[in-house]
Amino acid sequence: MKKDKKTFKKSEVMILVTITFIISLLLGFCLGNIKNLLSFNFFSISNSAQYQDKNLKNFVKNYNYIIDNYYKKVDKEKLIDSAISGMMESLDDPYSVYMDKEESSSFNISLDGEYKGLGVQIAKDTEKKAMLILYVFKDSPADKAGLKVGDYITELNNKSIADKTPAQFSNAVLNSNKTKFEVTILRDEKEEKITVNKSNVVINSVVSETYERNNKKIGYLYISIFANNTVSQFEKELRKLEKNKIDSLIIDVRSNTGGHLVSVEAILEKLLKRNQVTYQIQVGKRTKKYHGMSDSNKKYEIVLLGNGDSASASEILISSLMENYDCKFFGEKTYGKGTVQEMVTMTNGQQYKITTKKWLTPKGNWVNDTKGIKPTDEVKLDKKYNETHKDEDDNQLQAAIKYLESK
Repeated sequence: MKKDKKTFKKSEVMILVTITFIISLLLGFCLGNIKNLLSFNFFSISNSAQYQDKNLKNFVKNYNYIIDNYYKKVDKEKLIDSAISGMMESLDDPYSVYMDKEESSSFNISLDGEYKGLGVQIAKDTEKKAMLILYVFKDSPADKAGLKVGDYITELNNKSIADKTPAQFSNAVLNSNKTKFEVTILRDEKEEKITVNKSNVVINSVVSETYERNNKKIGYLYISIFANNTVSQFEKELRKLEKNKIDSLIIDVRSNTGGHLVSVEAILEKLLKRNQVTYQIQVGKRTKKYHGMSDSNKKYEIVLLGNGDSASASEILISSLMENYDCKFFGEKTYGKGTVQEMVTMTNGQQYKITTKKWLTPKGNWVNDTKGIKPTDEVKLDKKYNETHKDEDDNQLQAAIKYLESK
């Protein structure tokens, strides 16, 4: 029995011919360009004007010329790093900066809110050629070992640190596989060696206190930075104060230079109602408003403390509460930083910050540069406080307390 022979209509034949023709063209195009596709990379792009502008082509041309003609071997990674650093400098923006590994590490630690180390904040004393301990984190390895504010660290594991920067000292600890460090300190001009165990350190960026005056409880919250863990610490300390039935609240952001925008945003969301604007972000001609998330405002009065080092996220908090709550602000004019930066991490792990946005107050004001935010009650800090660091000598804090106890 014969099988039926398959036949095609004339129209079907024409369709098949057309499809075959199109496939042939596509295959020809791909085969003709496969070499270029396989060799595709950053520098080969520069040979085609359709992919690169003339400035970038000029950069790549000179990059290749330096690599090929410099009389010594060139570190390509270092060359690119220097080029990016130069680009950041050319922007003439103090907040758009390239950071080396040491700077990146210190910056990320402060914003992460925790790290594995000793638990001290230090600064270089050029006269003593030592690291001065400015702050010891509570319950940190340094605190448990007995290190104190005012101590001078002169040696790390019996090696002088006279030529080290604070970042280099910190990274020597952070990047080491050792778990124990011997630090040589000067205390009251006497040398002493102390062993410190390296372990996890949580940076407490929020501190609370209650002051009782004239049968009134005045809550106090100090925020040192807006880190990843600041919001949870703020909530915990505020709940503790409210449980203590405070009549009013002082929020202190003196010398708080900023931090994560999302952290201050989350704090303001809890303090302001849904219909209240917390701040605004401007990108080009577009502006976006952000709002509170609370069902009601706080019933107690809020007073603010700030100074010339209160910047960025701190200024967002101050301006938002002043324009929504009509809060009193004691202290000195703030720094004046009305821009937002993004951190960019490159493939080699290096990072740079670049300004990408402007932020505005709820009413649309820009506090950038010399403007800052002026206090409702200007109070210059008494020099005595810098010597004693006692609350009773903090005349800015006392002015806020005096105002609230008289209400």
